[in-house]
Amino acid sequence: MTSRSIKILLFLGGLVIFGIIFSQFFYLYKNWDLKDEEFDQTVNIVLRNVAEKMADFTKSELPKQDLIKRRSSNIYAVNTNSAIDANVLEDYLVQEFGRHSLNTDFEYAVYDCFSDNLVYGNYCSLDVDENQEETPSEILPRFDDLVYYFVVKFPSRESYLLSNMRSSVMFSLITSLSILFFLYAMFVIVRQKKLSELQKDFINNMTHEFKTPISSIKIASDVLASTPEVLNNPRYLKYAEIIKDQNNRLNNQVEKVLNIAKIENNNFKLNLEEVDVVSELRDIIKAEGAKTENAIITTYFHKEEVHITADKLHLANVVSNIIDNAIKYSKDQPIIEIRTSEENNRFMLSIKDHGIGISKDQLKHIHEKFYRVSTGDVHNVKGFGLGLFYVKNICSSHGWDFKVQSEKNNGTEVTIAMTTTNKLNYE
Repeated sequence: MTSRSIKILLFLGGLVIFGIIFSQFFYLYKNWDLKDEEFDQTVNIVLRNVAEKMADFTKSELPKQDLIKRRSSNIYAVNTNSAIDANVLEDYLVQEFGRHSLNTDFEYAVYDCFSDNLVYGNYCSLDVDENQEETPSEILPRFDDLVYYFVVKFPSRESYLLSNMRSSVMFSLITSLSILFFLYAMFVIVRQKKLSELQKDFINNMTHEFKTPISSIKIASDVLASTPEVLNNPRYLKYAEIIKDQNNRLNNQVEKVLNIAKIENNNFKLNLEEVDVVSELRDIIKAEGAKTENAIITTYFHKEEVHITADKLHLANVVSNIIDNAIKYSKDQPIIEIRTSEENNRFMLSIKDHGIGISKDQLKHIHEKFYRVSTGDVHNVKGFGLGLFYVKNICSSHGWDFKVQSEKNNGTEVTIAMTTTNKLNYE
């Protein structure tokens, strides 16, 4: 994932998070208002019913206006126009609260006109939670514009409303946890991206630093191999050839790492030209055969000359990588079959070996960078696990189809479908 993609992802993620948080707060606010309105309406119905029962009990008439007054969010006063029996009032309150399923604690007080004070009645707990502590109010507010009235207070109104909003609160908590996980994931992605960039920079700088000594070793080995003293001494000549071969191997690995770095940084460009692919295959097979004397490479070319548009250098690297893998992953004598054909205006290249093969669970990972197939009892396989990752990217850059078929202990067949006409828009 590129830095630009991560920035876009963070920006879009931030917008989504802001939208979700805003929606949740708005939803909870509206839900709270709705529950508070429902609570107020239910309390008014309950208190009106209680007032009517008290009026029937005392054979009096209720006032036509201002029967119920709300002093604050949880304090109500009921004007009865007659003296109030506290014991009867409590019974009526408990009955009506239960009948309307208003299961929340309340406390009440009755105004005594003789003492001109509110006389505290009782703290009534209707909550199913028996362990809840009762905390009666010391003072309930007076209503100076009323004569005969009682006051009811709901000390646990907020917790009651929240309990009725349990599903909304749970959904909000789940959403908040999801947002936290998303933010943590974004933090991890950004952190891993920085570490990955540091790793890439280090590898690129290191491989670039290798280029100078590799070039110096190549010049020195060429000079050493051409001196008369070495040419006349088989042992020295063998050592000089080993230095040259190992230096070439190291140079190939460094070039592979640099090319992959270019691919990942989108700095990779193909030097396209018209190539006789059959002629190139012959040269590559000859060079690969010279590396391993006991390898048997059989070719079946359907034509002597086929022209395609390709990067000549990377074409050679792709074929060399595949043949090199076929040789490395063979237990005994490597036997490799290379076939060509033409299907639907495409040049088909097939490279098949009879080596150890690849199991199904490993086959899906072979295009991953640094992934290496388990070789079992074959212990001479070396490399960084970059070969097929490089091959896959080069084929994709050319617009070629790349397919690998393999079965454990029955060998592997790699097929590349190349376009024979220059109809692709290369950059």
